[in-house]
Amino acid sequence: MTKSPYSLPRLMRTGLLAVLLGSSALVGVGTAATPAPINPPLAAGPNLSNVPDFADLVARVKPAVVSVTTKMAVKPASDDGTPMQPGRRPGRTSESRGSGFLVSADGIVVTNNHVVANAQSVTVTLDDGRELTAKVLGRDQRSDIALLKIDAKADLPYLMLAETVSARPGEWVLALGNPFGLGGSVTAGIVSARGRNIGAGPYDDFIQVDAPINHGNSGGPLFNQAGQVIGVNTAILSPSGGSVGIGFAIPSDMVKKVVAELQSTGHVTRGYLGVETQQIDRALAAALRLGNSDGAGALVATVAPDSPAAKAGLQAGDVLRAVDGQKLADPRALARAVAALKPGSDAKFDVLRDGETKTITVALGAMPNERLADAGAADKQDGIGVNLAPITPQLRAQLDLPASAKGAVIAGVEAGSPAEQAGLKEGDIILGVGSRAVTTPAEAASRIRQTVKSGETVALRVLRDGRAGYVAVETPQAG
Repeated sequence: MTKSPYSLPRLMRTGLLAVLLGSSALVGVGTAATPAPINPPLAAGPNLSNVPDFADLVARVKPAVVSVTTKMAVKPASDDGTPMQPGRRPGRTSESRGSGFLVSADGIVVTNNHVVANAQSVTVTLDDGRELTAKVLGRDQRSDIALLKIDAKADLPYLMLAETVSARPGEWVLALGNPFGLGGSVTAGIVSARGRNIGAGPYDDFIQVDAPINHGNSGGPLFNQAGQVIGVNTAILSPSGGSVGIGFAIPSDMVKKVVAELQSTGHVTRGYLGVETQQIDRALAAALRLGNSDGAGALVATVAPDSPAAKAGLQAGDVLRAVDGQKLADPRALARAVAALKPGSDAKFDVLRDGETKTITVALGAMPNERLADAGAADKQDGIGVNLAPITPQLRAQLDLPASAKGAVIAGVEAGSPAEQAGLKEGDIILGVGSRAVTTPAEAASRIRQTVKSGETVALRVLRDGRAGYVAVETPQAG
C-alpha cells in the first residue's frame, strides 16, 4: 500500500497532536490580541539572497519556447475491439501535445521524435499565441530528436544549444514546456545525476533532473542558470504517469550533432563497427584470463559476418579498451564513440587479447538501416506508403532471423497510408507479395507497384515477432 507523503507514524502523530493542543490552550489564556496578516513584507537578508530567482531568465528565454500539436490517424475497430478492414468505418484522428524550441531565426524548431512520429499534421504555437503549420524536416529515432520548420514571415527569437554540458549533480536547472496542454509552464529543480541509462537505446546518456516534467513537456528545453540549453526533456520515470521527481533530458552536445545532420541531410549517419558487446564482470575476467581487470571496456560477444570488425580481424573474446585514444568505460561508451565517427573513417582500437594489448585499425561502415531514423516522407512510389530497407547481418542478429530469411524490412510507414490502416509497422519483414517470394527491397517495391497498378488488393506475406502471415492492404485503386 502506497503511503501518503504526509503520513506520520502513529506515535509521532500523537506527540505532534499533543503539542498542537497544548499550544492552543496557551493561546486561549490572557487578553485577545489584534489579528495580524500572515504575510507581512520581509526585509531582504542573507538567507533570502541565496534563494534562486528565475524570473529574469524566464523572461529572456520563454519567447523561443513553443507548443507542438500533432494529429494522428486512429485505426478503426470493430465492436469487439479487433481491427477492422479499411473502408468498413470512417477513420478518426487523435490529437497529442508536446513542446519544442526555436534554434534559428528562420523558424527551425527542435522537439522529440516521439512527439511527431506518425503524425498526419503538425502545428506549432508560438509564445505570442500564433499557430503555424510545421513541416517535419527530419527525425532521428535512435536519439529521439526531430526537426521542424515553420514560416512566420519574419525573424523569430531563438535559443543556442550549449556546446558541452558541464552541469553537475546539485546544480539548479529550469524546464519550460507544455505539460498537459498548459503552454508556457516553468518548473525548477536540480540535476540529480548524469550519464543515466534508462534502456531507451544504445546511446543512452541522459541528464536526470528532479524539476517536474509531465506529459506534454517532451521536446522542451532544459536550462542552466546561465540560460544555456543543456538538454531536451524527453522522458519520466513514474508509477503514476505524473511527475514524481525523476525526469530525463537528452544532453545538448548530442542534440547539437543530430540537429546539424538533420538540417543538412534530413537524416543521421553514424559509424558502424559490427560487434555485439557486453560488460565485463569479475567472473568473466577470471574465466577469460584478463588478469586484474577493472571492468572497463567492452567485451566482444559476437562479430557480424562481413562487417568492418570482421574485416579488420576483431574476434569474440576481445576486450575493446579505447578508440582513437578515448578510453571506454563500458559497452555504451563504445556505442556512443563509434556512432560519433563518420562512416569510411579509420578508427584505432586498443584491444586486449590473450593478455596482450594491441592496436587494430578498423575502417568503419555506415550504420545499417539508418534511414529508419529518417522522418522524411516514406517512399510513396510503392502505392501503399512504406519505406523499405534490406536485411543486414546486424538486423538479422537483432531479430533472430534464420540465415534463410530473405525479403525487405519496413523502415517506415506513412501516417494515414493504406499500409498503416492495414496495421503494418516499422520492423516488419516482407517475405512475399501475393504468392511470390521477394528477396530485396527493390523486388518487393516493384511487385507492390504492379499489384496496385492492376487495381487489386495487395497481399503481403509478413514476418513479425517470429511468426509469418498474410496482411491485406487495400488501396484507393482496389475494387
